[in-house]
Amino acid sequence: MPFTADQPPPRQIGTTKTGKKSIRLIGDIYKERLRTGQPVVSIEFFPPKTPSGDTRLFDHTLPALQRLAPDFYSVTYGAGGSTRDKTLEVVDRIQQEHQTTTMAHLTCISSSLAQIKHYLFEARQRGIRNILALRGDPPQDSSISADTSKSFEYAFQLVSFIKQLGGFSIGTAGFPESHVACDQGKHVDWQRLKVKIEAGADFVLTQLFFNNDDYFIFRDYLVNTLGVEVPITPGLLPIQSTKQIKRFTALCGATLPASLLTKLEKLGDDTTAVSEFGIEFASRQSEALIAGGAPGLHIYSLNKPDAASQILKNLSLRA
Repeated sequence: MPFTADQPPPRQIGTTKTGKKSIRLIGDIYKERLRTGQPVVSIEFFPPKTPSGDTRLFDHTLPALQRLAPDFYSVTYGAGGSTRDKTLEVVDRIQQEHQTTTMAHLTCISSSLAQIKHYLFEARQRGIRNILALRGDPPQDSSISADTSKSFEYAFQLVSFIKQLGGFSIGTAGFPESHVACDQGKHVDWQRLKVKIEAGADFVLTQLFFNNDDYFIFRDYLVNTLGVEVPITPGLLPIQSTKQIKRFTALCGATLPASLLTKLEKLGDDTTAVSEFGIEFASRQSEALIAGGAPGLHIYSLNKPDAASQILKNLSLRA
């Protein structure tokens, strides 16, 4: 079901000083970095909920991160489509103002086929060429609903649909410790990931984790047992608050190793000390992941520049 010729062409994105188009397919970015032996660096944001949040993201966070020249940014998508329009607005603005490849998230749960098609058509019109295809979570706001009688129940169906439309590089999510909702064991969950890849995903970004063995076991099973060949990039969340990271890991099913939890408990409510420790821990974790063959790093920034900037500087990944 490709886009038809009678539809308006997508808006053109600006070019660099050398004339080379800067908005690229992320699958191509991974291929180029693989040839040069350099890790891909990507950073994730969420759509700000307030005008002041917009100001902080575009006037402070992005200019600070742009100095480190990440390969691409990623913008999340609220549960059940609650930030659908805002996600595209933020991605579009980043690409227009910074000429940096940026990926839009898209979920299928609680979204009708018509809503999904409209979202993808608008993305295409805005020059957005990269989509992270996810099943997603049900909306917390009960007022948000959709006729899902003609939609998708699983992420692999969404991946396949986007692939048929054409024109996008498609990413999907992987779970080194298994998806929190999968009660059939991690190998079943990882086999389901292979189905998403076979449906057309070009790369995988993982959920956060704190034990690198979880990533390497996950990756090796996918590559050596299931024959997966696409890049599998670890997702990292630098710890900024003990209370916050406990909440995040409880929600997503990630494990806080006992030694890490003990250290955080000793630091208590000293947020500065926790943040400094979080950056150092993430830097060591990232160094070992890259040394072990990870194709890059995907950093969950929480819309703040300091931790991601310091981690990349610590690793000398960017100037």
